[in-house]
Amino acid sequence: MARRDIIGAVDFAYLEGFAAGDSTVIDEVLALFREQAALWAPMLDPGHPGWKDAVHTVKGAARGVGAFALGDVCERCEAGQEGLDAVRTALDAALMDIAAYAHERALRSLKSSPT
Repeated sequence: MARRDIIGAVDFAYLEGFAAGDSTVIDEVLALFREQAALWAPMLDPGHPGWKDAVHTVKGAARGVGAFALGDVCERCEAGQEGLDAVRTALDAALMDIAAYAHERALRSLKSSPT
C-alpha cells in the first residue's frame, strides 16, 4: 500500500497540521487509533450492550485523526439515521487509509535512510 491506495477516508493534512508535522506524534496517534479500533470493532454490533458508547467514542477519535466521514457516519448512527453496518464500513475505510499512509511513510523512511 502507498499513497495511491489512499481513498480519502482520512484527511492526513489535517492530522499533520494538528501534530505540527511531528512524525513521532503522528505515528503514535495512528497506532493508538488502530489499537482502539480493534477494541471497538466487536462492540459495533446491535447485540452488544455498549454499542452506543462505542459509536460515540469512535466518533470523537475519528474526528481527532481527521477521519471526518467516519465521524459523520457515527453522528448519523447516534441519531438513528444510519446503522452499525455503515459505521463498520466507514471504520474499515479509515483503517485502510491509515495502513496505506503508514506504509508510504515507512517506504519514505527507508529511502531516506543512509545505507
